[in-house]
Amino acid sequence: MTQPFDRRTLLTTSVLALASSVAAVGAVPAFASRPQPLRLSDSEWRRRLAPPAYVVLRQGGTERPFSSPLNDEHRAGTFTCAGCALPLFASRTKFDSGTGWPSFWTKLPDAVGEHRDATLGMIRTEVRCARCDGHLGHVFDDGPQPTGLRYCMNGVAMRFVPARRA
Repeated sequence: MTQPFDRRTLLTTSVLALASSVAAVGAVPAFASRPQPLRLSDSEWRRRLAPPAYVVLRQGGTERPFSSPLNDEHRAGTFTCAGCALPLFASRTKFDSGTGWPSFWTKLPDAVGEHRDATLGMIRTEVRCARCDGHLGHVFDDGPQPTGLRYCMNGVAMRFVPARRA
């Protein structure tokens, strides 16, 4: 008598199949590129960050809308975490949401974690840096295609790195 597949069996079988196919071709699986965590003490974060960035990244604050120079950043490049320099968003995914915060319709692979946020009397999805766990903003489902997502980020939590010219 055969047993039905449960989720654990299906997941285990899938991972083993992926691992053996990766080993066969010598490729590195995507999940191997996840950033190593950066954990610092509160005093180290205070020394490392400007006060407005500390409030947002380490205390979950929000900058005033329309206050970030990154709202007007339209060059080719990458938006990185102001706390640890992890690349977060490609400039080609940035769009003007009209909200006053830099917005993107997708993230870079393995760049952020998403968590349920029930503060302020509403349910939202908080976005945090995958390396330093800094608060970046929130993601909403009212963005443009192709994803329909709006990653609404605090500009003070990011830095912009222009693309190199060839």
